[in-house]
Formats: sequence, structure tokens, C-alpha cells
Amino acid sequence: MSPSSPSAPTRDPSAGFRAAMAVAGAATLGFYGVAAAVFWRLGQFVWANRPSVFTLAWTFLLATLISGYLTYRFGTGRTLAGLDARELPRERARGVHRVVDDLAAAMNVSRPGVYVARLGEPNALALGGRPPALVVDYSLFRALDAAELRAVLAHELAHIEGRDGLVQTLAHSAVHTAVGVVALALAPLTFLAGGFARGVALARGSPGQWHRTVPGQLHVGLAQVLTLLLVGLTLFLRAYSRRREHAADDRAVEVTGDPLALARALEQIERASRSRIPFAPLYSRREHEHPLARLLATHPPMDERVDRLRRRGAESRAGARGVPRVDNRGGESPGSPSAGDGGLRPGRPNRGDDGWTRISIEER
Repeated sequence: MSPSSPSAPTRDPSAGFRAAMAVAGAATLGFYGVAAAVFWRLGQFVWANRPSVFTLAWTFLLATLISGYLTYRFGTGRTLAGLDARELPRERARGVHRVVDDLAAAMNVSRPGVYVARLGEPNALALGGRPPALVVDYSLFRALDAAELRAVLAHELAHIEGRDGLVQTLAHSAVHTAVGVVALALAPLTFLAGGFARGVALARGSPGQWHRTVPGQLHVGLAQVLTLLLVGLTLFLRAYSRRREHAADDRAVEVTGDPLALARALEQIERASRSRIPFAPLYSRREHEHPLARLLATHPPMDERVDRLRRRGAESRAGARGVPRVDNRGGESPGSPSAGDGGLRPGRPNRGDDGWTRISIEER
């Protein structure tokens, strides 16, 4: 038996891969090292020529105001076009226009244009701008009686009176500007941290584990800082929005003198709702059970608003004992232009057009 010849040494197939990863990692680290030197020199130049804090503050404020105002001023037209809202002719709904006239005069606000749209659910929303606009879903006229509809319109006009649209537009502009400034300031460090993390991971042969490296953890931490900043400012804005909803409810009650009408309107709208729209409507239909959902909601929970209104109604009745009370449930609300439905409840569709307007009762 002949002696066996010595076998050739076997090569580890993974050695070539590890060597390639090491070379790629070294190249990546070298590239980001050069980038770090460039950013350092650029940072020194910017710091040496930095403007004063006063100038930076004024620049920030001016950018916020210009951006917010332009959005507020020209956003109404774009929103109306997006909703396919159409102006409601006075001759089609004289009662609605009389109520809007009376409420605008009582609240000393510019009279908004009245529009109707198919929002997908009985709802209403106020849009700022010059002139402001009041958009009502055509089905809302069928869902509510005269007193309830008057309360809804008063609520929306209260948002216009308080310039809630302008304030919230400016606030959102300020938040976006602030987060953008912070993101821009941290961008070089975030870029370099992510690059060095990938270079180190490549050199180790585990490119998918870059976030576990020290620079990777720094990169993730910076991203979390930006996220927390945005979430924190957003929570503040949402809390302000919920307070303004309560304030609009209170103002509507002050003008109409009928808290129960608004409470009934909210309940009717909630029952009739079947869809969502991407705007700030009269109410928020979802049940905000999760604490985070409640914090992120733009509107208070429906039952909370209704309970507040019913308590005000009970207090009003208690304070008016001994005084003859007028029941406004199916008739005239205080200060309404006429009894009954006052021409507010729409009749049958006008078959001569596309049906988006309705013939008022007085025209039957």
C-alpha cells in the first residue's frame, strides 16, 4: 500500500469576506474622517462669523411669522378647493344666512362665507383667512334642529372670534421651525456618528450591527432627542387645541344661551358619524381610551364635552327657577330670527342641480 500524498491546506472561505469587510470599513472610516475635518473647519468659520443672539432670534421669529401667515392667508382657498366646497347661496338658505349674520354681529367678527361640502359625515369646520369661511356638511342640516344648528354655528364662529386658526397655524410654524433649526445644528454630528458607526461595524465584519457601536448609539440618541422634542412640542399644541375647544363651547353657550342644544348637537353628530376627515372638525369621534391617544387628540373626549354642557344646563335651570322657561328643543333658540326651524332645516333636494344645495322650508 503506497503512502498517501499530503493534502493541500484548506482555505477558510470566510477569511476573504472578513478581509473585504475590513478594507471597506477602513475606507469608510477614512472618508468620514475627512468629512469630520471639513465639518470642523466649516464650523470654525461659522462660529467666527456668527451673528448675534438678537439677530438669530429676530430671524427665527420673522421666519415663523412669514411662514405661518402665508399658510393662514392662502390656505383657506386651497382647503376649500380640496374639499370641493361650494358657496351656499343666500336664496337657497335664507334662515342659515340670517343666523350667521346675527351671530357674526353679536360676536363682532367678520362675517364668514358659508360653504357646503360632502365631508362624509355631519360636521362643520371654520377656516381662517380673509375672509374666513364656514364649511358645513349638507347632511348636518338634516341631522340637527334649528337650536342645535345655531349652537354648532356659534361654536365655529367662536373659533373665528378667538383667531384659533391663526394662533395654531403660527404655533405649528414655530414648532416646525424650531425642530428644523435643531435638526440642522445636529445634522453634521448625526451624519458623522452614523458614518463612523457603519465603518466600525464593517471593520468588525458585522455591518448589520452598526447601531450597537458607540458612534451608532450616539446616532440613535440624537435621533431620539429630535423625536422627543417634536413630540413634546406637539403635545403642548394638542393640549392648547383641547382647551380652545372647551372655550369655543363656552362661548357658543354664552351667545346662544342654550348649552343643552350644543350637547344634543354633539351627540347627534357622534351617532351619525361613519367616517373621518383630515381636518379639525367640530368634534373628535374616536374614543380616546389610551392615555397617549388622549394626549395627542386635538379635541377633548365627546362625553367630557357633553357632560360639561349638561352641567351648565342644569346650573342654568337651577338659577332660573321660578322664571317661566321656554323649551327650545324643537323650536326657536334664544335670539333666533324666527320660530320653528326658521328655515334652517333643509327640504327636499333641488332636482334641477347636483343636489348639493337644498330648498329651504319657506320656499316650498
